[in-house]
Amino acid sequence: MLLIEYPKCTTCKKAKKWLDERKIAYTDRHIAEDNPAYEELKEWYQRSGLPLKKFFNTSGVLYKEMNLKDKLPGMSEEEQLRLLATDGMLVKRPLLVMEHTILVGFRENEWNDGLAL
Repeated sequence: MLLIEYPKCTTCKKAKKWLDERKIAYTDRHIAEDNPAYEELKEWYQRSGLPLKKFFNTSGVLYKEMNLKDKLPGMSEEEQLRLLATDGMLVKRPLLVMEHTILVGFRENEWNDGLAL
């Protein structure tokens, strides 16, 4: 299980605490230092069954500075995935990557279901 997170993110801290309290083992990856590559993002997006927009950190400064709210609808999936791969701060976090499930963001009930707890 891979947890992609940003250490200063309060939601990421909650997710890590939640995993630790349940003694769930995971590998930690700092999203800004080790940004997900295009190939990873494409695979996770396809496996997740989620809309691609869910992978964007829509509340992030970079998202707003780049005016992506208006630009994304006119971009292809390929262009959006390539954009996500340019900067980890564009990617919604935390991202929990498991063999059969990808969880984007932290909502306790979704993580309970996703981890079958």
